[in-house]
Amino acid sequence: MALVTDVLEWLQALPQPALVAATGGLVLAECTIGLGFIAPGEAGLLVAATTVNSVPRFLLLWLVVTVCAGIGDSIGYFIGRRFGPKLRETKLIQKYGTEGWDKATDILRRRGAWAVFFARFMPVVRTLTPAAAGTSGLPYRKFLPAVVAGAACWSAIHISIGAALGEAAKRIEGALSTGGLVLLGVVVIGGVIVHTVKKRKKKSAVAEEAALEPVA
Repeated sequence: MALVTDVLEWLQALPQPALVAATGGLVLAECTIGLGFIAPGEAGLLVAATTVNSVPRFLLLWLVVTVCAGIGDSIGYFIGRRFGPKLRETKLIQKYGTEGWDKATDILRRRGAWAVFFARFMPVVRTLTPAAAGTSGLPYRKFLPAVVAGAACWSAIHISIGAALGEAAKRIEGALSTGGLVLLGVVVIGGVIVHTVKKRKKKSAVAEEAALEPVA
């Protein structure tokens, strides 16, 4: 049952500069328009954050991620400024993000720079908002502070969550090794049973509804 602890210890033993740089690179790629649908920046940040066990580690990862997010968003902003509304018609956005693009544009129209800040916490919209901001003509002097503030808050929250998950995983594993495995098994089995019962009830309800529908 030491698998989780072994993995976390292996991650913590990795050269910190490499781990932080890789995380920053993923976040930068995710924040750049188009790459956000491919690069798992948020997931990578959470995984890297499980290695945070001291204030210096926290601050270093937080600073690098904030800077990389700001750079990625700035790249997206200037892409939007360069190509304008026709970005919406590109194959990538048509395939993955038309709804997100329209939502980002609508929020920007109503909230301005505040939309840039809050979009950081919204999947898909987060990736498209910088380009939409550039397209909408939002001044960069208003865009940049909102991006930095949003990235700083977003990264601090995710690093805190990742660090807490890493510590919780170790504690849970310790409990399991002393007898908690039985309790976990009961919980899992109970969850499966509840899920199965709900699923059957839903199927029965659908079947009854279908039976009550008049035949055309």
